Amino acid sequence: MKAILMAGAASVAMTTAATAQETSVIGVSIPAATHGWAGGMNFHAQEAVERLEEVYPNLDFVLSTASDPGTQVNDIEDMMATRNIDALVVLPFESEPLTGPVQAVADAGVWVTVVDRGLSVDGIEDLYVAGDNEGFGRVSGEYMASQMPDGGDIVVLRGIPTTIDNMRVEGFEQAIEGSGINIIDMEHGNWNRDDSFNVMQDFLQKHEQIDAVWASDDDMAVGVLAAIEAAGRDDIQFVLGGAGMKEMVQRVMEGDEMIPADVTYPPAMIATAIEMTAVGLTSSAPVSGTFTIGSVLITPENAEEFYYPDSPF
Repeated sequence: MKAILMAGAASVAMTTAATAQETSVIGVSIPAATHGWAGGMNFHAQEAVERLEEVYPNLDFVLSTASDPGTQVNDIEDMMATRNIDALVVLPFESEPLTGPVQAVADAGVWVTVVDRGLSVDGIEDLYVAGDNEGFGRVSGEYMASQMPDGGDIVVLRGIPTTIDNMRVEGFEQAIEGSGINIIDMEHGNWNRDDSFNVMQDFLQKHEQIDAVWASDDDMAVGVLAAIEAAGRDDIQFVLGGAGMKEMVQRVMEGDEMIPADVTYPPAMIATAIEMTAVGLTSSAPVSGTFTIGSVLITPENAEEFYYPDSPF
């Protein structure tokens, strides 16, 4: 998996807390499993904590999950007040409500690792770990173009209106430019199965011919496929989702014509963030900066590498 790490010398300061006491504490604050990707992220976070507690006997971990931003803020404040954490790994439920509380953590001298959804103010975190959203769109567009050499008409389902979604769509549109592929409709499916089912129903009613669908997310692809089946349409050649849901990866492995490929945006990035934080807290290895996890095209040839049967996602 492609990864880009920009390390800074400032990360050496992270080890100060580790040398000041025999046992150091890493707090991990993440959203609850409110949808498929978040469920997978929770799975990998718990697995990483259990594994790293065995690898690093001088580290303790406190893991909390929150179903809303207010609860996440309370969890982080509790970690500071009752566990005296030396580092915080946080995937914000929402950027704006978490910015002030995480800033307070950083101001207290605690190392901060932010994952996936950035804060609304730049520069608060010491380490930022995320997927390559522009690359996610680009890889998706390149695959779409390769499968449709003569061009065609497609529809696109976007995620929640965010900068992340904008980056994905921009990367996709750049990749299909000049390919003869026409986007005849585009709407937000909000990374939600039910919303995407309704959006796809509207697309099917409006357009007599659709050659393919970029669902841009596996949860949305599930809703799209259900709408296609309910309508009895056979004009759509394939649906391309993304993120690596195990059901979708399995369909790729089995050679399903409707799901011939997938694109990674791994929820396991939370494990990467936790492990890098642990390394920085227990050694002089520099880990500050930005760590970008590249998006990989999943095909029948490599799908087994990305299949996690025990994961909820």
